[in-house]
Formats: sequence, C-alpha cells, structure tokens
Amino acid sequence: MVGTILNGAAIVLGGIFGLVSRKQLSLTHQTALKVLLGVFTVYAGLSATWKGLNGSFLQILKQLGIVVLALTLGNLLGKLLRIQKGMNRLGQYARQIISAARPDNPHRLNDGFMTGSILFCVAPLAYLGALQDGLAGDFKALAVKAVMDGLATMAFVTTFGWGIMLSVIPVLAWQGTLTLSVTLLRPFLESHALLDPVMATNGLLVFCVSLIIFELKKVQLADYLPSLAIAPLLAWLWR
Repeated sequence: MVGTILNGAAIVLGGIFGLVSRKQLSLTHQTALKVLLGVFTVYAGLSATWKGLNGSFLQILKQLGIVVLALTLGNLLGKLLRIQKGMNRLGQYARQIISAARPDNPHRLNDGFMTGSILFCVAPLAYLGALQDGLAGDFKALAVKAVMDGLATMAFVTTFGWGIMLSVIPVLAWQGTLTLSVTLLRPFLESHALLDPVMATNGLLVFCVSLIIFELKKVQLADYLPSLAIAPLLAWLWR
C-alpha cells in the first residue's frame, strides 16, 4: 500500500501547490523531469523482470520463453476482449471534458473529479504498479506515477479547481484494492512457484511504459493485461 499512499499524497500536494503558486514548470524542467521519469521507469521494470528470472541459464531461457509466450497470447486475448479500446473510450471522454473546460464553468468541480478519476485510474501504471507493489512490496512504478499524477494535478487545478484533487479517493480505492487483492494471492503463488513469471511479465510491461514516456512507441498496454494471468498458467503447465 506504500505506493498507493504515496500516489494519493502526490495528487493532493500537486493540487495544493498548483492552487497556491499557479506557476507551471518551465519547458526545460519538464523535459529534464520527463527523461528522469523515463529512466527510472526502465529501472523499475527491468529490475522487477530480473528478480523474476532465476536458476541456471537454461532455466532462465525457459522462463523468458514463458514470459514471451504469455505476452503474445495475452495480447491476442486482450484484443479479442477489446480492453484497450474500452480504455481509449474513457480517455476520449476525459479529453472532451478537458477541451470544453472553462474556469467559469459551474460544473468544473465535478468535471475535475471525473477527469482526474479517469486519467489517474486508467493509466497503465495504475494497475501495473499496484500489482508490483502487492506482489513484491516494490512501489517504484507507483513512485513514477505519483510524480506524473502530481504534475498533472498541478496543471489541471487552475482549470478545474480543487475538484481535481478529489480524484485521490477513487485512486486510493482502485489501486488499494488491487494491491490488497494480490497481496492475499501472493502466498498461493509463492507456494506453487508461480510468483516469478508474474513478476517478470509485469516488469516487462512496466518497462514498456518508458517507451510511451520517451514517445518512442505507442504500446497498447491494456491489451497485454491478460498475459499476467496467462504467465502463471503456462508456468504451471510447463513444469
């Protein structure tokens, strides 16, 4: 839960700072921060993957094969379920609210709450980071998200007012529920030697977030979510 609490605190602090200062970071500082966040995301993802790979060289190759196959099958299943398209529709709705936003809008508090709730809960790191925190107590991915959400809140608060800060409630509820749920599942995965493939797969997906941050490739991460369930199943079958 450490990562989720840190995320919630960043949203509140970002909103307060935005209301008090009403100043945005310069382009130079934004670029530098973007690079730092991208590099740290690479580290957060690959370190989690590395921890999920162990044993002899052949065992590691086998584990990598499971991860790659899980990602492939998970992506196919995700596309069939149209997971990313559903996420995109939510994102488009949030963008419509943002484009129509005005400081004198009487509904701006509600609009801010809706916008923040969608953007902060649908973001890839919301579920990937929460899973990583619950499965391994590793909140590095959520630390990256905390900084990103804090900066976004600081920018949006001038338009939506303190309503954007209320999005901390669904963020804590959503990410906290995910983290606690997988924490309860962790003993079962550990006892059956199924935790490592999940961590390795999740780590690679976190790494892919860095590609989006650096704007190198637009990865449809939501479609890969089923791979997190397929990875332990493949590891169970391929013993």
